[in-house]
Amino acid sequence: MVLALLAAETADQGAAFFAYMGVAAALVFANLGASYGTATSGVGIASLGVIDSSKITKSLIPIIMAGILGIYGVIVAVLINSNFKADTDAGNYAKGYKIFSGGLCCGLSSLAAGLAIGVAGDAGVRAYAQTDAIFVGMILILIFAECIGLYGMIIAIILTSS
Repeated sequence: MVLALLAAETADQGAAFFAYMGVAAALVFANLGASYGTATSGVGIASLGVIDSSKITKSLIPIIMAGILGIYGVIVAVLINSNFKADTDAGNYAKGYKIFSGGLCCGLSSLAAGLAIGVAGDAGVRAYAQTDAIFVGMILILIFAECIGLYGMIIAIILTSS
Protein backbone atom coordinates (compact mmCIF):
# COMPACT_ATOMS: atom_id res chain seq x y z
CA MET A 1 0.00 0.00 0.00
CA VAL A 2 2.75 2.44 0.96
CA LEU A 3 4.75 1.48 -2.13
CA ALA A 4 1.74 2.10 -4.36
CA LEU A 5 1.24 5.58 -2.90
CA LEU A 6 4.94 6.34 -3.20
CA ALA A 7 4.97 5.15 -6.81
CA ALA A 8 1.95 7.31 -7.63
CA GLU A 9 3.63 10.39 -6.13
CA THR A 10 6.94 9.84 -7.93
CA ALA A 11 5.48 8.88 -11.30
CA ASP A 12 6.91 10.74 -14.26
CA GLN A 13 4.67 13.72 -15.02
CA GLY A 14 6.75 15.19 -17.86
CA ALA A 15 4.28 14.27 -20.57
CA ALA A 16 1.45 15.87 -18.61
CA PHE A 17 3.51 19.04 -18.30
CA PHE A 18 3.95 19.27 -22.07
CA ALA A 19 0.31 18.45 -22.74
CA TYR A 20 -0.95 21.15 -20.44
CA MET A 21 1.60 23.60 -21.79
CA GLY A 22 -0.08 22.90 -25.14
CA VAL A 23 -3.38 23.97 -23.57
CA ALA A 24 -1.77 27.16 -22.31
CA ALA A 25 0.00 27.86 -25.61
CA ALA A 26 -3.20 27.47 -27.63
CA LEU A 27 -5.17 29.74 -25.35
CA VAL A 28 -2.55 32.40 -24.62
CA PHE A 29 -1.17 32.91 -28.11
CA ALA A 30 -4.60 32.81 -29.76
CA ASN A 31 -5.87 35.45 -27.36
CA LEU A 32 -2.77 37.56 -27.90
CA GLY A 33 -3.51 37.54 -31.63
CA ALA A 34 -7.16 38.32 -31.02
CA SER A 35 -6.37 41.21 -28.71
CA TYR A 36 -3.78 42.71 -31.07
CA GLY A 37 -6.16 42.47 -34.03
CA THR A 38 -8.97 44.01 -32.00
CA ALA A 39 -6.86 46.85 -30.63
CA THR A 40 -5.22 47.78 -33.90
CA SER A 41 -8.44 47.61 -35.90
CA GLY A 42 -10.18 49.58 -33.16
CA VAL A 43 -7.73 52.43 -33.65
CA GLY A 44 -8.62 52.48 -37.35
CA ILE A 45 -12.34 52.47 -36.54
CA ALA A 46 -11.88 55.39 -34.17
CA SER A 47 -10.16 57.26 -36.99
CA LEU A 48 -12.98 56.35 -39.39
CA GLY A 49 -15.56 57.59 -36.88
CA VAL A 50 -14.09 61.07 -37.08
CA ILE A 51 -14.30 61.12 -40.89
CA ASP A 52 -17.65 59.34 -41.52
CA SER A 53 -19.53 57.93 -38.54
CA SER A 54 -22.17 56.25 -40.72
CA LYS A 55 -19.63 53.59 -41.78
CA ILE A 56 -18.74 52.38 -38.28
CA THR A 57 -21.09 49.37 -38.25
CA LYS A 58 -19.67 47.85 -41.44
CA SER A 59 -16.16 48.55 -40.17
CA LEU A 60 -16.58 46.26 -37.15
CA ILE A 61 -15.84 43.20 -39.31
CA PRO A 62 -12.06 43.15 -38.53
CA ILE A 63 -12.83 43.15 -34.80
CA ILE A 64 -15.28 40.28 -35.16
CA MET A 65 -12.76 38.30 -37.19
CA ALA A 66 -10.04 38.94 -34.60
CA GLY A 67 -12.36 37.73 -31.85
CA ILE A 68 -12.87 34.46 -33.69
CA LEU A 69 -9.15 33.75 -33.25
CA GLY A 70 -9.63 33.62 -29.50
CA ILE A 71 -12.42 31.10 -30.01
CA TYR A 72 -10.02 28.89 -31.99
CA GLY A 73 -7.71 28.82 -28.96
CA VAL A 74 -10.56 27.92 -26.62
CA ILE A 75 -11.73 25.09 -28.88
CA VAL A 76 -8.26 23.56 -29.12
CA ALA A 77 -7.62 23.98 -25.39
CA VAL A 78 -10.85 22.15 -24.55
CA LEU A 79 -10.07 19.38 -27.04
CA ILE A 80 -6.57 18.94 -25.64
CA ASN A 81 -7.86 18.90 -22.09
CA SER A 82 -10.43 16.22 -22.92
CA ASN A 83 -7.96 14.08 -24.92
CA PHE A 84 -5.18 13.92 -22.34
CA LYS A 85 -5.82 11.94 -19.18
CA ALA A 86 -3.16 12.77 -16.60
CA ASP A 87 -3.62 9.50 -14.71
CA THR A 88 -3.24 7.18 -17.71
CA ASP A 89 -1.18 9.23 -20.21
CA ALA A 90 1.31 10.69 -17.71
CA GLY A 91 4.23 8.61 -18.98
CA ASN A 92 3.36 8.84 -22.67
CA TYR A 93 5.84 11.45 -23.88
CA ALA A 94 4.91 10.99 -27.53
CA LYS A 95 1.33 11.99 -26.80
CA GLY A 96 2.47 14.89 -24.61
CA TYR A 97 4.76 16.24 -27.31
CA LYS A 98 2.12 15.80 -29.99
CA ILE A 99 -0.44 17.69 -27.93
CA PHE A 100 2.11 20.41 -27.11
CA SER A 101 2.88 20.87 -30.79
CA GLY A 102 -0.85 21.01 -31.56
CA GLY A 103 -1.29 23.79 -29.01
CA LEU A 104 1.63 25.69 -30.47
CA CYS A 105 0.25 25.24 -34.02
CA CYS A 106 -3.09 26.72 -33.07
CA GLY A 107 -1.72 29.45 -30.82
CA LEU A 108 1.07 30.73 -33.03
CA SER A 109 -1.06 30.53 -36.18
CA SER A 110 -3.74 32.57 -34.47
CA LEU A 111 -1.13 35.05 -33.27
CA ALA A 112 0.12 35.50 -36.83
CA ALA A 113 -3.46 35.83 -38.10
CA GLY A 114 -4.19 38.44 -35.42
CA LEU A 115 -1.18 40.46 -36.48
CA ALA A 116 -2.31 40.31 -40.10
CA ILE A 117 -5.92 41.18 -39.26
CA GLY A 118 -4.80 44.08 -37.12
CA VAL A 119 -2.57 45.64 -39.75
CA ALA A 120 -4.89 44.96 -42.69
CA GLY A 121 -7.99 45.91 -40.71
CA ASP A 122 -6.53 49.21 -39.58
CA ALA A 123 -5.36 50.19 -43.06
CA GLY A 124 -8.53 48.86 -44.69
CA VAL A 125 -10.88 50.70 -42.37
CA ARG A 126 -8.98 53.97 -42.81
CA ALA A 127 -9.13 53.53 -46.59
CA TYR A 128 -12.84 52.67 -46.37
CA ALA A 129 -13.39 56.00 -44.64
CA GLN A 130 -12.25 57.71 -47.82
CA THR A 131 -13.78 55.49 -50.49
CA ASP A 132 -16.42 52.74 -50.54
CA ALA A 133 -14.68 50.89 -53.38
CA ILE A 134 -12.08 49.36 -51.05
CA PHE A 135 -14.60 47.49 -48.85
CA VAL A 136 -14.73 44.20 -50.78
CA GLY A 137 -10.95 44.10 -51.14
CA MET A 138 -10.57 44.71 -47.40
CA ILE A 139 -12.94 41.83 -46.59
CA LEU A 140 -11.05 39.46 -48.92
CA ILE A 141 -7.72 40.32 -47.31
CA LEU A 142 -9.21 39.78 -43.86
CA ILE A 143 -10.61 36.40 -44.90
CA PHE A 144 -7.21 35.26 -46.12
CA ALA A 145 -5.62 36.45 -42.88
CA GLU A 146 -8.24 34.58 -40.85
CA CYS A 147 -7.49 31.40 -42.80
CA ILE A 148 -4.00 31.32 -41.27
CA GLY A 149 -5.54 30.83 -37.83
CA LEU A 150 -8.05 28.33 -39.18
CA TYR A 151 -5.28 26.23 -40.72
CA GLY A 152 -3.47 26.13 -37.39
CA MET A 153 -6.64 25.04 -35.61
CA ILE A 154 -7.25 22.25 -38.13
CA ILE A 155 -3.71 20.90 -37.73
CA ALA A 156 -4.04 21.13 -33.94
CA ILE A 157 -7.24 19.09 -34.06
CA ILE A 158 -5.58 16.47 -36.25
CA LEU A 159 -2.56 16.28 -33.91
CA THR A 160 -4.56 16.03 -30.71
CA SER A 161 -7.07 13.50 -31.97
CA SER A 162 -4.67 11.05 -33.62
